[in-house]
Amino acid sequence: MKSLVFAIALTPMLVGMHAARAEPPRIRVIPLAFGMSEEQASQALGVPLNYVRGRPGDELLLALPDVKGTTLSSRSDGLYLQFRKGRLTGWKGDWGTIRP
Repeated sequence: MKSLVFAIALTPMLVGMHAARAEPPRIRVIPLAFGMSEEQASQALGVPLNYVRGRPGDELLLALPDVKGTTLSSRSDGLYLQFRKGRLTGWKGDWGTIRP
């Protein structure tokens, strides 16, 4: 009888865990490319861009990876994006590198 009560109480938790795992991973549909505007680059990366320095149109912006508040996730430095005349001309950084 106790095992039946335990199984009934445990079922919603297991169903919730299965539903969390069933979500497909987020895949970036738009690749980052030279000539993008700030809005297009922000959409491609899926995060907002933060101003670092420069005049309007010729700016250095920073995109920080979104770690969603989890302490166990690996996080690398941000991605620096250089814009000239309002268009993406280069970037520096690697979100795929896991640093020790």
